[in-house]
Amino acid sequence: MKIASKVTKDMIEYYNSDVNRINHALKVYGFAKCIGELEDIKEQETLELTAILHDIGIPDSERLYNSSAAKYQEMIGPKVAASILEKYNLPEKVLERIYYIIGNHHTYDKIDEIDFQILVEADFLVNIYEGNYERVKIEMVKEKYFKTKAGLDLIDSLYLDNVR
Repeated sequence: MKIASKVTKDMIEYYNSDVNRINHALKVYGFAKCIGELEDIKEQETLELTAILHDIGIPDSERLYNSSAAKYQEMIGPKVAASILEKYNLPEKVLERIYYIIGNHHTYDKIDEIDFQILVEADFLVNIYEGNYERVKIEMVKEKYFKTKAGLDLIDSLYLDNVR
């Protein structure tokens, strides 16, 4: 069994029946997996684990700060991810990378590698739908944040090739 499946199960248990957050994580994971494989990146496992856990700090953010604001997610998320991933004996370099991306996934000027770029694109693909973005906002997001060919193709075919 792949570690991503085990971590997915852990994420679902951690969210404790919060189906909206679980579905969001699963959709981001699906898009990240797709984009990563289409782009043939070597960091695929790191990307997938990060996608599954990218918003894992939200429950504690809401409990501690009564907010799911990005700054709280980024502050708390890596610690929660560490508590989930500690049992899997992943290389320290992989863990550090996962924690870095989770801890910065709303800070777009910190995107430094393809795995982080793809996570951001996958999260936007889901947020556009869940937030019911208007076409002009989708076009701005595409222009500003999308870089990969696969991500660009997906945002076009999902949201921009059709009249919205």
